[in-house]
Amino acid sequence: MLIVSINSILWLEQADLLALIIDPIRPYPDTAIRKGKSMLRAFILGLWLTASVAAQQPTDSTPPPCASSEAAQFDFWIGEWDLTWADSGRGHNSITKPLGNCVIQEQFRDLAPNSLIGHSVSVYDPQAKTWRQTWVDNTGAYMTFTGGWERDRMILSRSVTRKDGKEILQRMVFRDITRESFVWDWQSSTDSGKIWAMQWQINYSRSR
Repeated sequence: MLIVSINSILWLEQADLLALIIDPIRPYPDTAIRKGKSMLRAFILGLWLTASVAAQQPTDSTPPPCASSEAAQFDFWIGEWDLTWADSGRGHNSITKPLGNCVIQEQFRDLAPNSLIGHSVSVYDPQAKTWRQTWVDNTGAYMTFTGGWERDRMILSRSVTRKDGKEILQRMVFRDITRESFVWDWQSSTDSGKIWAMQWQINYSRSR
């Protein structure tokens, strides 16, 4: 359509030039023809502008970022949660999904005085087909994890080398997941994952 429109304008210009060569005494067509050409030029120009604007508009068929089903696997965690552990441990965790619904953001607080406060961000990496989490807290800790959904559990893990040079594995396991509750396990292994020892278990209940 654009090519035809531009060619039409060029043809009109060439026709005017040819008329000038053939009849220099009357360099322009009569008023009616000249008016018709002006109207046609305006019409063609309008079509060209409309098509140009339409070509610059985003298409509705393009999916938004983080729209895959894998990127929604952590949505069960979103919300306000009351936490309990051991005999008297109490905490609160606030989970949101900001930045265009692309990032799972955690704000953890142990309710005991002068206790652990930590933040994490988790994102799904579509190239690696894995979840990545980074955790920081008020003890100066910085930990990174990778993992994903395994059957009915979400598992994120990492490898760390102790001061004695021995490598250990650490992982967090989200299990027994329902809309109102789930269990979070913090585990470690010194034999490449054959046996996992429980280090911390937190019971999550959705805040009322």
